[in-house]
Amino acid sequence: QVQLVQSGGGSVQSGGSLRLSCAVSGITWDYYCMAWFREVPGKEREGVAVIDNDGDTNYIDSVKGRFTISQDKSSKMLFLQMNDLKPDDTAMYYCATNGGCQASWIRPSSWFSYWSQGTQVTVSS
Repeated sequence: QVQLVQSGGGSVQSGGSLRLSCAVSGITWDYYCMAWFREVPGKEREGVAVIDNDGDTNYIDSVKGRFTISQDKSSKMLFLQMNDLKPDDTAMYYCATNGGCQASWIRPSSWFSYWSQGTQVTVSS
């Protein structure tokens, strides 16, 4: 059974940095994507970054150059390094995964079957 357990997050001032981690277990697919999503009340859950088994990545425009998604296959960990954070980055963040995809684009949240519990990221101005 696929499980994702997330850690990290918290509160930071504008311009600060945070790192999210996601421990992944139970993946048996040869091809898969892992992604980070965020959600604010009243808005649709938004895909922020995606990485596939080959290490290819993709980001939404608003985080390019500031966020970095990475994975450590040996420890089965997914990371999101967030630098130069802005108040608009404030959201609940989730990691997600599913098999049979590539990171050529960030698929919508409905496509992903497995999710973490989420952690809050709050950026104050």
